[in-house]
This record gives sequence, structure tokens and C-alpha cells, in this order.
Amino acid sequence: MSAGSTPSDALRNTIELARLADKLGYERYWIAEHHGMQTLASPAPEILISRIAAETSRIRIGSGAVLLPHYSPLKVAEVFRMLQALYPNRIDLGIGRAPGGTQLEAQALRRERGQRASNDDFTDRLLELLAFLNREFPSSHPYSTIRVTPEIEEEIPIWLLGSSMWSASAAASLGLPYAFAHFIDPQSTREAIDKYRFDFQPVRDLSEPQTMVALGAICAETEDEAERLAMSSRALLRRFRTFPREPGVVPSPEAALEELSSGLDPMIFETGEWPRYAIGTPESVCEQLTSIATDLHVDELMIVTIVHSHQARMRSYELLAEAAGLNEFE
Repeated sequence: MSAGSTPSDALRNTIELARLADKLGYERYWIAEHHGMQTLASPAPEILISRIAAETSRIRIGSGAVLLPHYSPLKVAEVFRMLQALYPNRIDLGIGRAPGGTQLEAQALRRERGQRASNDDFTDRLLELLAFLNREFPSSHPYSTIRVTPEIEEEIPIWLLGSSMWSASAAASLGLPYAFAHFIDPQSTREAIDKYRFDFQPVRDLSEPQTMVALGAICAETEDEAERLAMSSRALLRRFRTFPREPGVVPSPEAALEELSSGLDPMIFETGEWPRYAIGTPESVCEQLTSIATDLHVDELMIVTIVHSHQARMRSYELLAEAAGLNEFE
């Protein structure tokens, strides 16, 4: 959500950006889940996934992520089976453990509100979801007779998303692909990826670790313009740290610059091995991203571009696609 726009504007912009990404040759487009925040307009990724998949023809569409603690595993399995039946070979199911809002929203979303709801049963829910999707319940289990509809043979790729050592260990022990949110915690990226790779157990169809790192990227024709656009992300990050319950909408670069002049820029003093955002000309950003991917030996990078102007965001993805040599599709 950018200052001066509406939630409907934000959703339409997302659809337009997905169409562009499909044309430019990007591999995936994932939709996040957040609750009770003015900053972010999507509490239901499955709805946007369906709309975006209908508006595109090639790119994989997925959740980044469905926040499983809020939902019945069977319902999640049914929703994504439905999406897979509608858009074969194009749906990804990313799963997350975070609440995506405050504890108040988490309580309101919970299926149980008793003593068990206060315990972290994420692993149990994830195992149950995997059993529904992969038909893994033993014959003695009461759920073994449940038919997950629509019935399709094609398996849905399931990624575990996270920004902690816990998520790295969980993905490794379950033999799932792992996506680390570098744009959330740039200090722990290498440690999490190394831990996942070292602890990985090939207990499923995935015989080797499969890794992704998600980070920010802002491209413009000049370094100065890229830095100007990035002011909005810098101001928003400081707000998230100061007012985590309600950081507000993405400010314009001018408003952000004025806001940052009254205090410290949070990105200047970060101590991670790499910045959470790659900012600059297309060649510079592409070089930074390639260096990170090479150093970490990751299979994929996923980028998020938070700027105030929708046209500037679209242009950033265009410039990066050209610099990276992606194949454009008609």
C-alpha cells in the first residue's frame, strides 16, 4: 500500500506486475499473507493466486506464505488442490509459521481457543498437511479414509519459509525445499542456509537440498535515482521497528527523506554479511545478487521491490530482467 492509493489500487498493481513478470521471464510470483495491517493489502493469498494465475500463462504462482498455525491442514490441502486442478504445473505452496499480525489477530483466526491453542503445534499441522497432500496417512489413522478433492495425481511443490534457525532445521528434517527471508533477518542468512544444507534429510522425493533466498532489490537508470526510490523502504523499515503494530503505508521518497532526517537510517548500521536490499543501476544490482547467490550456493533468488511509485517498481523489474538476461515472452 502506497500513500495516496487505495487497497484496490494495490491489488490491481499486483496483478499488473504479475503480468509483466510473466512476460519478462521470471520463474515465480508469490503472494504473502498479512493480517490487520494498513501497510499490506493481502490477508488471503489463495484468492490473489487464483486471479493472478488466470491473468498469466507461464509463470509459477504461489503463497509466500500460507500461515499454517491459523488454519486446518485439510482446508489448506483442498484449496491448493483446487488451484492445482485449475492451473496445472503452475502452483507453489509456501508454508510459514509466523502470525502475520499481532497476537490479537492470531487469536481471532485460530481454530481452537483452549489450552492446546496456546502451544506451538506447527510441526504437527505441517505433517498433517503433507499427509493429506501426499496420501501418507497409515491405514490405521482415522484420516486415512478422507478423500482430498479434487483428486489429481500431480504433486504440489511445498516450500517451508522462514527467517530463523528453527525453520532451517524443520525444513531439513522434513526434506522440504527452504526459502529464507533475508529481507527480514539479513544477519542470519548464511547460518540458516548452511544449517539447512548440513542437516538435510532426503525423506521425501527431494533427494538434495533446494534453497531460495528472498531479498530486496531496487533498480533505476542511475545510482542516484535508485537511492532516491529506496528512501521509502528505509523509512518503512524504521517505522516497523518503532511502530510494529501499525507502520502505515509506503511514503513517497520526499516524505521519507524528511522523515529520515529526524533520526537514524536503520539500514546504515546493519551488520549482516549482505544488505537486505540491493540498490543501484541494473548492472550493479545484478552483480550484487549474483555474488550473494554464488557465495551461498543457493538455487534461486526471489526479490521484493518496495517503492512508492508503481511505475518505478515495474521499471525496476524490467531493468533487472534485462540485466540478468531473462528470456522475454510474448
